[in-house]
Amino acid sequence: MVKLLGSFSRLKPAKVLVVGDFMLDTYTTGRVQRISPEAPVPILHVQKSEDLPGGAGNVVLNLKALGAKVMALGRVGNDKEGKRLKQLLEEEEVDTSGIFTQKQVYTPLKNRLIADSQQLIRVDQECITPLSAELERQVLRFVTKHLGEFEVIAISDYAKGFLTKSLLSKLIDLASKHAIPTIVDPKGDDFTKYQRATLIKPNYKEALIASKLGSEADLDAIGHALLEKTAAEMMMITRSEQGITLFEKNRMRYDFPVKSKEVKDVTGAGDTVLAMTTMIFASELDLKEGLELSNVAASIAIERLGCVRVSLSEIAERLLETNVSNKVFDESHLFALEQALQGKKLTILGINTEDGVSSALFSHIKKFSKKGRDERLMIYLIDSDPDEHFLALLSSLHEVDFIVIQSHSLASLSERIQPAEVYTLEKGVLAAIDPAQALFV
Repeated sequence: MVKLLGSFSRLKPAKVLVVGDFMLDTYTTGRVQRISPEAPVPILHVQKSEDLPGGAGNVVLNLKALGAKVMALGRVGNDKEGKRLKQLLEEEEVDTSGIFTQKQVYTPLKNRLIADSQQLIRVDQECITPLSAELERQVLRFVTKHLGEFEVIAISDYAKGFLTKSLLSKLIDLASKHAIPTIVDPKGDDFTKYQRATLIKPNYKEALIASKLGSEADLDAIGHALLEKTAAEMMMITRSEQGITLFEKNRMRYDFPVKSKEVKDVTGAGDTVLAMTTMIFASELDLKEGLELSNVAASIAIERLGCVRVSLSEIAERLLETNVSNKVFDESHLFALEQALQGKKLTILGINTEDGVSSALFSHIKKFSKKGRDERLMIYLIDSDPDEHFLALLSSLHEVDFIVIQSHSLASLSERIQPAEVYTLEKGVLAAIDPAQALFV
């Protein structure tokens, strides 16, 4: 069997518990045409307002964009902001049964006032309130009941009071006993509250402050100091456009430079990296190999303004620019392909590898190659063990977007992705096939 080299093709659907501080982000957009006569401030004429889940909620949105099944675990206040936040999460098909309501707590609200793509001011409405002892017991009972449903726990800490040191300690301990990885996006200058987490993911500034080594400390010293303080298995420091650096307990360091086309805004890139790293753990990929995917996701995120969701389809597009091995899929690795093809017009060309390379093959590949932005060509190999040189040749063709090696799963996949056109090419003869009958088995 041909070895599939692309880490993207080996991504699996993930079941993730996102724990942390959930908040409501509001974007109030308008125009400024004059200054107020009451004070030297601009008058914003509001044209639209949009609400989005923020904080840990943005991590949830990123995971959903990557095809994950997500349960949210956090708290809100008994207020309209909390109700709106839960509504938005439920509209994204997120399980909100783990969102608890605590009395005398305000759901954090961050309202950004924007004119001409420029943020004028951010208005925060929040009160930092520690988690009550009774609610902590309820949360732990809930986690104990549902823990077996998840492959990974992502912890998003914004220091709003929900993630107490006690709750974090018990949560990480429970996960460890069940061999469930815990991925932490930290906050504050004391990382010891994340003791024994699988991976902690601070940005450079957070890592420097938490290490308490001073501004002159080099990155190696910072990474190793944090590993010693936290007893975490790995420390992953994100450095915006400079990329990602991973430190392991064995004192090994790995650097992953970002290859972005243009850096516009690093806001939200950390949430994108957290989500992609969570998917890597859920798919049981080698982390050092998988972090290439996190870096690709981050590079896409920082090319856009504001907090953005990066989809598997976008990651696939970027990967195919640099690594043709990510074109190849087999029957056990179709999840990522299905995600990558969402919203695309697909043409499938089934070929028999025994026919080898011919002018007819190249002619038809050129004919069916994408003509528009959302058109894709998939080659379906009617051979469960194709020649590696033949496969490498097909992969090298820029006209070919994806290659699927014969499998019984293509029937159900065809139902889900609904290809626009399906053809077979055998002994130089092209035949059109009804997509509904495209079983190739």
